[in-house]
Amino acid sequence: MTRREFSDKVKIAAFQRANGCCECPTHKGKHHKIITTAHYDHIVPDALGGEPTLDNCMVLDPRCHRMKTNKLDVPAIAKGKRIEKKRAGIKSGRPMAGTKRSGIQKKMDGRVIWRDR
Repeated sequence: MTRREFSDKVKIAAFQRANGCCECPTHKGKHHKIITTAHYDHIVPDALGGEPTLDNCMVLDPRCHRMKTNKLDVPAIAKGKRIEKKRAGIKSGRPMAGTKRSGIQKKMDGRVIWRDR
């Protein structure tokens, strides 16, 4: 699935709604003017079903956009993908060494043998 970007019409409407200020939720009502280029971010990430609409658009300065993406969006998207794989019955990655799923057993004397399956 490809990322759905905001249309120019939505970007203009969002910038006018924000009055040229950053809408970062961490500012707690104290929004600052955007001096550099404005970034347009999905409130609900596109990967989690967020639509490219005005209601889901947030105007951010680049620093706040980077912070929101790294602290909030990336972990939420990763968790969503893990849940989706779990529901589909997909086991990801290699099994932890020494567990029954790995197929290897380490004896008390240090020998490593294949576990009987």
